[in-house]
Amino acid sequence: MPAGRELAAIRPLFAAGFVTAFGAHSIAANLASGPGDLADHLLALGVLLALYDGAEVLLKPVFGSLADRVGPRPVLLGGLIAFAVASAAFVVAGDPALLGLARFGQGAAAAAFSPAAGAMIARIAPDRRRGRAFGSYGAWKGLGYTLGPVLGGGLVVLGGYPLLFLTLTGLALAVTGWALVAVPALPALPRARQTVLDLLRRLSGREFVLPTLALGSSTAALASGVGFLPVLAARAGLGPLAAGAAVSVLAAVAALGQPWAGRAHDSGRLAIRAGISAGLALTAAGVATPLAVAGLPGLLIAAAVIGLGTGLITPLAFTALAAAGPPERLGQTMGSAEIGRELGDAGGPILVGALGAAFGLASGLGGLAALIGLIAVATTGLRRDPPS
Repeated sequence: MPAGRELAAIRPLFAAGFVTAFGAHSIAANLASGPGDLADHLLALGVLLALYDGAEVLLKPVFGSLADRVGPRPVLLGGLIAFAVASAAFVVAGDPALLGLARFGQGAAAAAFSPAAGAMIARIAPDRRRGRAFGSYGAWKGLGYTLGPVLGGGLVVLGGYPLLFLTLTGLALAVTGWALVAVPALPALPRARQTVLDLLRRLSGREFVLPTLALGSSTAALASGVGFLPVLAARAGLGPLAAGAAVSVLAAVAALGQPWAGRAHDSGRLAIRAGISAGLALTAAGVATPLAVAGLPGLLIAAAVIGLGTGLITPLAFTALAAAGPPERLGQTMGSAEIGRELGDAGGPILVGALGAAFGLASGLGGLAALIGLIAVATTGLRRDPPS
């Protein structure tokens, strides 16, 4: 496929990544100001925050395997349509009590189109451009994570939750239409019979486990940075502007770094093993920076270094997974690897919070930094370049 046609086919997949990221964070960041006085009901708020990610953790491997069986395009389109239906149903019902059901439905839909998009990128993008493709995909997801809270908050102010969900409906339908026109049908590849033992053996091999651990580490650091850098800012008396600046720096550097890392790999300037190990080392150093550098400089340096580290890790880890996994089971591979990301997203803040509650926030950040550092050492077991 010529380079121009490859790019035209992949761009709607980038937009699908934006949909899941924007959908998740535009709602999550504004739940406290949503229906039902959730700010005063922390348990209900916590459950609603967990529903989207919980649906993804449960269903991504299922839909990834389905994409391998029937081809990824129908799963991608079905997931996008289901996301639009779940969003529109909340608007039509007009019942705030159905917010949890709508959010679970959106998460289930994202669990379908997210691994399908990853599998399609791996199949459409040739080896020489695969790192750049995954880097751009990650950048568009990062843009969704960054814009979601701001634009979502603006929509809630203007028209409440109905306007936000109506916007998500339109966005999902627009991407569905684009994908219908531009994304080619990729037939399911012939698959050899796979037993449960074969699956367990493949998913426990180092060429799957180590990139997945790296992805989980990156999301653990990102989520902890977003959650706890503002806490450090408040304790230092810096105010919300400094906290917002730190989070914005983290998101921007992570988003902008991914395409650069992908291009560097594709051009032969950045090996996968070295890049992932360096990314993990930077991420660990960034998490630990506030322990050594106080005040606003420490927050901004931490944010930039965490962002740079995760920007290195994400496209290289996905490229490693795509190259090392069986081509006929890319959906299953991507869906299973996404679980590692989701667990890191939830587990990082829990680890920092638990250690912080027991021994102080410095211990929480130090514990996460030490864990990521150990994973950085483990990634030296990766091959220099996975087989094509």
